[in-house]
Amino acid sequence: MKRRAENCYILTCNVSLEYDKSEINAGFFYSNAEQREAMVAAERRQVDERVKKIIELKNMVCSGNDNNFVVINQKGIDPPSLDLFARAGIIALRRAKRRNMERLVLCCGGEAVNSVDDLTPDCLGWAGLVYEHVLGEEKYTFIENVKNPHSCTILIKGPNDHTIAQIKDAVRDGLRAVKNTIEDEAVVLGAGAFEVAARQYLVDEVKKTVKGRVQLGVEAFADALLVIPKTLAENSGLDSQDVIIALTGEHNKGNIVGLNQHTGEPIDPQMEGILDNYSVKRQLINSGPVIASQLLLVDEVIRAGHNMRKPN
Repeated sequence: MKRRAENCYILTCNVSLEYDKSEINAGFFYSNAEQREAMVAAERRQVDERVKKIIELKNMVCSGNDNNFVVINQKGIDPPSLDLFARAGIIALRRAKRRNMERLVLCCGGEAVNSVDDLTPDCLGWAGLVYEHVLGEEKYTFIENVKNPHSCTILIKGPNDHTIAQIKDAVRDGLRAVKNTIEDEAVVLGAGAFEVAARQYLVDEVKKTVKGRVQLGVEAFADALLVIPKTLAENSGLDSQDVIIALTGEHNKGNIVGLNQHTGEPIDPQMEGILDNYSVKRQLINSGPVIASQLLLVDEVIRAGHNMRKPN
């Protein structure tokens, strides 16, 4: 069977192309070799008919041109069926995982079929190149140069598991950030600009609308937002107090700025393209007070338990 083919029709199917043993125990008796051959042919008749229907579809779409045909089956394909496919010039892959089958349909087009009775060219996908490649001790089949892909696979290589895990996390974070931006249809200025602006709004506007001890809560929440720019400054080796003073000074002038981690100077995050996801910021602001309340509640429960142990 060929290991590399170009301009391929892709048939994704979930059809058993191997002889299935019957669930009922039965015995067959024959008196000569001809009867045995007839019995073997009868056992394989159903499987061979399925294989022949696929070969007929291949001959229909590939006759008179240089196109190839690839069968990717979720179930098994026995050696006699593989031999028939190889003689017909078809590349057949068996035992494909279900998640890969779903991606193949999105990648190559066509549709996954569960029966070979009504095969038509409309159920076929297309790929410009299909080839087998050995990576380490494993063999992989790559399908490339598809026309209208709605799915793809990212191949990550690295010297060790730790490096590969870091690359996977970085790729996943990037994809999730793009996905959140598309779904939110909005972004928030990054580099600590949003936190400093929100803190200024809480202190200058919201704090004036409340009275009593609630003002202390608003002020504490506003100061807690500055943890983000402080952490950015500390991770960059900068003095957090100088950074906060510089950022708040610019915000008092009406300039929405963030932190340049290289120089420590205020910058315009929109001009530098430093943006955060709206949904992530919203979740942080919502979950922060809830977690703090739960921690305080735990302290109250422990304190109450200590008080109950004391003698009257």
